[in-house]
Amino acid sequence: MSNNINLPRTVDGGKWNTGHVQGIALDTTHKYIYYSFTTTLVKTDLDGNLIGTVTGLLGHLGCIDFNDEDGRVYGSLELKHDSIGKGIMKRTGVDIAEEDSFYIAIFDVDKIDRVGMDAERDGVMTAVYLGDVVEDYNTVDEISGEPHRYGCSGVDGTGIGPLPGAPAGSPTMLLIAYGIYGGVEREGNDNQVILCFDWRKFADYEKPLVQGIPHHSGPAPEAKYFLYTGNTTWGIQNLEYDAYTGDWYAAVYVGKKPQYPNYPMYVIDGSVAPCEGEIFGRAGERGMLLTLRDEGVKHAASGVSGLSFAWGQTGMYSFGDGLFYFSHNGKTPPPEKLHTCVVHLYRRKMDDDVGFEAVE
Repeated sequence: MSNNINLPRTVDGGKWNTGHVQGIALDTTHKYIYYSFTTTLVKTDLDGNLIGTVTGLLGHLGCIDFNDEDGRVYGSLELKHDSIGKGIMKRTGVDIAEEDSFYIAIFDVDKIDRVGMDAERDGVMTAVYLGDVVEDYNTVDEISGEPHRYGCSGVDGTGIGPLPGAPAGSPTMLLIAYGIYGGVEREGNDNQVILCFDWRKFADYEKPLVQGIPHHSGPAPEAKYFLYTGNTTWGIQNLEYDAYTGDWYAAVYVGKKPQYPNYPMYVIDGSVAPCEGEIFGRAGERGMLLTLRDEGVKHAASGVSGLSFAWGQTGMYSFGDGLFYFSHNGKTPPPEKLHTCVVHLYRRKMDDDVGFEAVE
């Protein structure tokens, strides 16, 4: 367990009117921290000094992760017309293209050196199209008969790390989780859906994104995984690999179906490789399944285990030594009511129902 006393206990991400914070990412070599404030990417140093911003996004920039191997930030990006998309269009005053599109956005963060850089015009962002997500979003679900297969609402949680069960030294992959509509009357939406990509292949597909004319350039995923958690509200919000435990952490807004424990965080067992099996609640449908670690609170009736830790849905980062940064989102008092993010340092606490404790 790390005793690193040089990390700031808190970092202030500033005040923004572009939507609440959706994710954080750290470049520990150059000591920069990145924040996704829904339609703006913010870059600061670890003292909270503002370095630059990327604006001009017309969709929902969600969870982000810094790739230590190529020095870029990867994040989920949704351009859609549901309640989330309509809220963004109302706030920005700009209508997006009629089609619903989903991407992995890739930011060349070394170029971010001033406030107000534009995602389309300043050469700082490319994007890779997620055709599988678009198909599931646009397909009527075979189980519930409602729109959106698997309850797919788009994409959100994004993380880079080795696949569960992969041998030591295996290459890192990019995992991106579906957003999931959480309707309590609906069936077939009690699993998380996670796509796996080899980010090294993106060079053949990534293009600048003109949001009014969305491109369709993107690879097929290497794999599609299912994780039984029971109900959530909007699926995995933040997804993070932790080298200290070898596990993946999935933070969610809690679900509302009473037959489930509805935890705010789930731990994907990094020691167990995906295996083929029957997908829970999908009438015999089969797929590649991930495994929850039996840690925290075990719900006997559903068999689901999870942590009761309250933070992580709006950003988390693992240092890989037992320490984490977690976003604490908030708002300034009226009449200003600007969105804030203060990042706090935590320590992993094993064999504990909560799972983390603040570093004082």
